[in-house]
Amino acid sequence: MKLIGMLDSPYVRRVAISLQLLGLPFEHQSLSVFRTFDQFRRINPVVKAPTLVCDDGEVLMDSTLILQHAELLARPRSLMTADPRAHQHALRLIGLALAACEKAVQIVYERNLRPAEKLHEPWVERVSGQLHAAFAALEAELARRPLEADRGTISQAGVSVAVAWAFTQQMLPGLVTADQHPGLAKFSAQAEALPEFRAAPHGDGTYPCVA
Repeated sequence: MKLIGMLDSPYVRRVAISLQLLGLPFEHQSLSVFRTFDQFRRINPVVKAPTLVCDDGEVLMDSTLILQHAELLARPRSLMTADPRAHQHALRLIGLALAACEKAVQIVYERNLRPAEKLHEPWVERVSGQLHAAFAALEAELARRPLEADRGTISQAGVSVAVAWAFTQQMLPGLVTADQHPGLAKFSAQAEALPEFRAAPHGDGTYPCVA
């Protein structure tokens, strides 16, 4: 399998970390949807990160769908519980984490891609409010039901939450702080210390291991 996309994307990084935890070997090609658009388009004309090129050459996209396929390949190993109630709760956390990623990405794009004279502050305020709401809900959930941050027990919810927090801290420093969300900050620091996270750090580098 080949994972296409840059690790400064929370969606690409989420997949890279999860594939490692699931024990699935993959090659990583760090292509930008901006700087290497044409090269990316030759692999996936939609130019969506992450893209996964399967062993038979079929191309998948969207981190959630890619991870559904990865879970099937990795059976019986899984980052998702089979217990219905626990699975429901995990989906709530993943949904909140992905919402935080989406809103953080929107703010980054608004600030970095739109000309300053066309920046629409009411939109930025609205999206920022949604970002804060997602992290506030996650902080409350972790206080109520802490997540595991150990290598053998971390779940997809844990991966997604930690990646969302790290992305926001890297790309929007000071917008959402550890003082506001100490539980999230502590959990994410523990997760980031795991070898699977360290092997795929936020940034424009390439995951080094293919076995």
